[in-house]
Amino acid sequence: MDYRQRRDAVQLVACQNGIHVVAVGTPVPSRKQERARGKSLTALIPELHGFGVDHLYIEAREAELNKKDISTVARARQTVLPKGTRFRADHIPGPTEPLLWVSDIVAGAVRAQRKGDQQYTDMLGETLLDFEVTTDC
Repeated sequence: MDYRQRRDAVQLVACQNGIHVVAVGTPVPSRKQERARGKSLTALIPELHGFGVDHLYIEAREAELNKKDISTVARARQTVLPKGTRFRADHIPGPTEPLLWVSDIVAGAVRAQRKGDQQYTDMLGETLLDFEVTTDC
């Protein structure tokens, strides 16, 4: 996207009801990306649960990596959520699911902010909750 398209996309997302929760794992060395992803996902789950979310949709990857995500969610449900909490995750293909495009736009805004350009996160304002997750990688 060019500048205008990015700005328009963020503006459209900012006008929607809801909140955008982003877990930013750091550091993420290239050889330990899956470990960092697992730690970030584990930290994200109680945040989502606190907002009443009980079903998470994750962009599908390779079958083996999808299994890792589901295992991480199951482990987090048992260890970081109150006993008996219902929380599940399903994978859906990103190119065919427009709602996943929203998370790409929000993630791009947070990434731009981390690189010094906060105009997009400013546009999201109160709808954005981002927090750092120490990955210990």
